[in-house]
Amino acid sequence: MTNTYVDKSYAYAVARLRHAELSLLDKAAMEQLITAKSAEDAEKLLRDKGWGGDDSEDTESMFAAETRKLWDYVEEIVPDMNVFNVFRLRDDFSNLKAALKESVMSYEYPGIYSSFGTVPSETVRNAVKTRTYKELPVIMADIAEKAHEVFLRTGDGQLCDIMVDKACLEAIRAAGTASGCDFIRDYAELKTAAADVNIAVRACHTGKDRDFLKLALAESGILSINGLESAALSGEDAIAAFLANTDFAAAVSDLKKSPAAFERRCDNLINDRMMSMHYESFGPGPVAAYIIARENEIKSVRIVLACKQNGFSDDKIRERVRDTYV
Repeated sequence: MTNTYVDKSYAYAVARLRHAELSLLDKAAMEQLITAKSAEDAEKLLRDKGWGGDDSEDTESMFAAETRKLWDYVEEIVPDMNVFNVFRLRDDFSNLKAALKESVMSYEYPGIYSSFGTVPSETVRNAVKTRTYKELPVIMADIAEKAHEVFLRTGDGQLCDIMVDKACLEAIRAAGTASGCDFIRDYAELKTAAADVNIAVRACHTGKDRDFLKLALAESGILSINGLESAALSGEDAIAAFLANTDFAAAVSDLKKSPAAFERRCDNLINDRMMSMHYESFGPGPVAAYIIARENEIKSVRIVLACKQNGFSDDKIRERVRDTYV
């Protein structure tokens, strides 16, 4: 049941972001980037539109600046940032993986940490370094300790990553439910299920067994994990047949092309569902839709510039960018 007070508490935020949406790159602007003569020309177009900042001299710092602008803006307009943890947890768990590797290698790699999670990266780093996991949120502490022990005992970084990645998906799903917003909950379920499909496909291609799949796949309200496991063990055609009766039916053809094509279709599926948020005036849903739109925008721009640098044709770039929200 929707909480009326929470809905009304977001009226100011929604009114603010309607203006911010006007600054999102539309289809025409994205096409202008795609058809630019070079990556440098495309980046100049972005700089002219206000991307980056005075201290963002290179491309990566420009993307970091845009992500910082997004989260600074959201923090400015919403009454409760915790509602949107679902979008920030991946950075927490990415930082956890970085800290685990750093601790085992006994060497510091400060550039690999994100500052956009819910927990300061230095807190994650120190918790792993000193093995004081209680400094971390409960949702991270348990897997931090288990993965660290496995890593120290086996030296298997891939196994450690699998354990942390699954915990991240479980945390995202839990955060979606805790948000109290149907749209955010559905987003979390879809992202978890999409990640499971990609894991299953990779496992199928590399001949992984059921034990691996049980270790790697996270529960979701969209897909049957047992059904996906069995399909992955039977082959790619079995995975396609399994997905034909799910929310991912339309993405089966993309899955057969490449994991990147499937990821793009899933992002666009979420984008389609976001469109209903254009007509909402209350609640955290429209803010969540804006966050997704900005993240997709940054992802698409990153793809455009990378493709330009590697000599991809304009048509090949168009195949990879996400649909725009405006």
